[in-house]
Amino acid sequence: MPRKLVDLSIYLENDVVSDPPAFKPRIEYFNHENSFPQMAPFFPGLKQSDLPDSAVWAVEQISLSTHNGTHLDAPYHFHPTMNKGERSITIDEVDLNWCFQPGVKLDFRHFADGYVVTAADVEAELKRINHTLKPLEIVVVNTRAGDRYGHDDFVSAGCGMGYEATMYLLERGVRLTGTDAWSWDAPFVYTAEKYAQSHDASLIWEGHKAGRDIGYCHLEKLHALDQLPPDGFIISCFPHKIRGASAGWTRAVAIFDDALLTNMKSEQSASVAP
Repeated sequence: MPRKLVDLSIYLENDVVSDPPAFKPRIEYFNHENSFPQMAPFFPGLKQSDLPDSAVWAVEQISLSTHNGTHLDAPYHFHPTMNKGERSITIDEVDLNWCFQPGVKLDFRHFADGYVVTAADVEAELKRINHTLKPLEIVVVNTRAGDRYGHDDFVSAGCGMGYEATMYLLERGVRLTGTDAWSWDAPFVYTAEKYAQSHDASLIWEGHKAGRDIGYCHLEKLHALDQLPPDGFIISCFPHKIRGASAGWTRAVAIFDDALLTNMKSEQSASVAP
């Protein structure tokens, strides 16, 4: 089969809802006409009309959080410690082997917004797709939020992965996961309602906080997961190398290549053999 790529990333852009207003990216565009004041100081005496077609350069000035766009969260984002007491690694310390592995897709689009996925739900979906998890496989979850990207309700759409669901994956050797929702956890508006009733702070960010027990990473704001089969593909999601940061932007891509996938699975089996 010829190699096929599926882009799993959203755009960084000004006018599409991908974050709460206070956290949205801001991009200022300088085009070939209005960027001359940037170039002029380098070349005293230069006039814009001296340049071919009077065209200068195109440059963008961007104000971003490391959590804008499709990004990979490091364990440091979740908690100061991981693996029951170790210092949490930052994004520049993430094992790159975690970021290029066979992928598995769990389809949770039928769950209501705010639903907290359980271990039993994960187990049932794996049984439905007839897949047994292997160490280091990248597990992504397709939620209703995938269809709401760009709409006003995107941030509050989709189900979330609870503590026990996340631990179910981590205990089987998964170290990198992902979601097409704004957060790995259920949307905050629903968790806030539960907290208001119970005042149980363990409900807040429970999926993220699983990293206290087993360090892991996850992708957020993935895209086009509905185009993926349950398995049979590779995910590449190397993060930008930002020293000491909690996350890094990534161009996440699904790769369909039978020969490459077969080779990776053979290496994977050999690495976990007794």
